[in-house]
Amino acid sequence: MGLNFPNRSRSYDASANRIRFTGHDGMFEVPFLVDADVFPGASTEAGYLAAFDAGRDVIQKAAAKAYGYTRRRLYILTASDFR
Repeated sequence: MGLNFPNRSRSYDASANRIRFTGHDGMFEVPFLVDADVFPGASTEAGYLAAFDAGRDVIQKAAAKAYGYTRRRLYILTASDFR
């Protein structure tokens, strides 16, 4: 079936300094985190979430690429995933 992102929700995890979002592969939920340093222009929760929304397509492509390499319980995307 492949990975898709039907749920547009995302949240900022201040303790980890990351944005959380999920994808789905059939009936399986696939959790992702994006390091906040991927968004250099942001410095607040609202700023990180706005930057995530603005880059959603690129982020989802990077997530799908990471998911295609290996199956894990959690995926953490860093700046290197966007090069």
